Amino acid sequence: QLQASGGGLVQAGGSLTLSCAASGRIFSNNGMGWFRRAPGKEREFVAAINWRGGVTDYADSMKGRFTISRDNAKNTVALQMNSLKPDDTAVYYCAAARSSFSATTARDYAYWGQGTQVTVSS
Repeated sequence: QLQASGGGLVQAGGSLTLSCAASGRIFSNNGMGWFRRAPGKEREFVAAINWRGGVTDYADSMKGRFTISRDNAKNTVALQMNSLKPDDTAVYYCAAARSSFSATTARDYAYWGQGTQVTVSS
């Protein structure tokens, strides 16, 4: 089970940190990722991290602005989002991969959280 939190309303240029708490059964050996779905758009990949935390991947538009990290002792994965833009407005979902690798496509993920809304005002 995955529980995402930390969403909210922020002005453009601001920051937010999303957190995802996972049950140990689906976290310890799994790669983890964040995806988002904006209104009227397809779900898109945001960031991913391998099980140890040593490998990360980002969508091009998030590179340099977003940082994914994990704390395996606490079974949590975080997404630090800086320099937010109105285009970042979306529901953000955390997910646990089928493997221990950092995966960038939705089909590589087996478990999904319920999503948390991020709204960036201009």
